[in-house]
Amino acid sequence: MKKKTVAILSILAVCTILFGFTGVNKYFIITSEDVAVKIPKGFPKPHYRFKNNKPSPEIFVLGRKLFYDPILSKDSTISCASCHQRIAAFGHIDHALSHGINGLIGKRNVPALQNLIWKDAFMWDGGVNHLEVQPLSPITNPIEMNESIAHVIEKLKHNKQYIEEFRAAFGDTSITSEKILKSLAQFTGLMISANSRYDKFMRGEDTFSMAELNGLEIFREKCASCHEEPLFTDNTYRNNGLKPDTALKDKGRSAITGDQFDDYKFLVPSLRNIEMTYPYMHDGRFRKLKNVLDHYGSPQNFTPLATKEMYEIGTLTEQDKKYLLTFLLTLTDKSFIYDRRFVDPFVQ
Repeated sequence: MKKKTVAILSILAVCTILFGFTGVNKYFIITSEDVAVKIPKGFPKPHYRFKNNKPSPEIFVLGRKLFYDPILSKDSTISCASCHQRIAAFGHIDHALSHGINGLIGKRNVPALQNLIWKDAFMWDGGVNHLEVQPLSPITNPIEMNESIAHVIEKLKHNKQYIEEFRAAFGDTSITSEKILKSLAQFTGLMISANSRYDKFMRGEDTFSMAELNGLEIFREKCASCHEEPLFTDNTYRNNGLKPDTALKDKGRSAITGDQFDDYKFLVPSLRNIEMTYPYMHDGRFRKLKNVLDHYGSPQNFTPLATKEMYEIGTLTEQDKKYLLTFLLTLTDKSFIYDRRFVDPFVQ
């Protein structure tokens, strides 16, 4: 018995050395299978295809660390994950508007991150048109991270761990903006959400209740012209009839195009994981989905600039809204939200 106890203690000691002192947690180990790009059945071809950025475990892990590291901000207090919280499907449930360094407040709600490789533009106004350069916007924004990519590189060059991680990822110790952006693109690009109850229903792996079926029918009749399945967005910009916030004075898409016709148009967001990504709208004015449905179901509240699709919805009855809400909850993808690949590596 004594020998058996000694043997068990010896094994535990070895495990402690291997997985304790070295800081290695098997839960966080990323394999080639973990970074394989798998296009879900029924999804269109993605815009970003990793053509010149072949996914690898090492690059993905580097991108994950950078995503969660506040070193990207000027005072090392704000990371990408500060606003894009995993528990909120990489949206931000704490504030209506984005928050940056020194407690500064932005003018838009934080968009959720998911299925980004199917997007041809980013931000609420479409001001960025490539996944690999998207991080430059928050990094250099004076309200968000207020940093320069050149200074980020200098900080990383003075960090021994990052030097070794860039070597593991790219084969040498040089740290460049291209490598930083490619690694972030691998991490965010693999945030693919396609395993909600809706997806399982469409694959014949789950069934819907009568209320959920009614909600799906109403959705397809009233909402799908903008929120196209299976991505639940058509990646266009619409004026959804909201009264402009006179304090924010945000004209949306027209600030990018210079065209008055685009005044107060904003990107149609995906409805995937909508249960988790409150508050809603570009300015986060609605806290509950019921508020959103009340807006869309009451065309008398729309501004004159609302696009025609808004009026085609018509009036939604209270029963319509209940059915719609029941359906929208089927878009929550828990396997995506709790995917171990996207967990903060600093808390392991």
